[in-house]
Amino acid sequence: MSGTLNKVMLIGHLGDEVKLHYFEGGNCIGRFPIATNESYTNKQTGEKVTTTEWHNIVVRNKAAEICEKYLNKGDKIYVEGRLKTRQWQGEDGVTKYTTEIHVQDFTFLTSKQESMSGGQQAPSGNPAASAKAPKAEKPEPTGTMATSEQDDDLPF
Repeated sequence: MSGTLNKVMLIGHLGDEVKLHYFEGGNCIGRFPIATNESYTNKQTGEKVTTTEWHNIVVRNKAAEICEKYLNKGDKIYVEGRLKTRQWQGEDGVTKYTTEIHVQDFTFLTSKQESMSGGQQAPSGNPAASAKAPKAEKPEPTGTMATSEQDDDLPF
């Protein structure tokens, strides 16, 4: 394979509210952390161990505004994007680095009722919203497949 690929897919829970920053010209950027968990059983002790990994998420423009409007801390989300590493000079003169996921596509996995009640119920299988990051306008509920043609494409 001669090409390269930079693609990240995550399903996790928001660790904080979406923070927006507006620029001159009307563009904006939204940032928020999401947590992913891995659970396993320690074979020596039989104890269940859960580790949490934190990811810095970046969304731009209309997608950022949608995320700020509809997402709350604790909500479950699917994000797809690219890894990018930034560096900057800290106040102490030390060069600092961070790795971020720049979102290209996302789907809200917490329903509106779950988000409003603050409950973390199991997802119903129907995401509450899905949008392409660059051209997202507003979340749209997705329904079940209605046509037999869509059912025929299922691999099982």
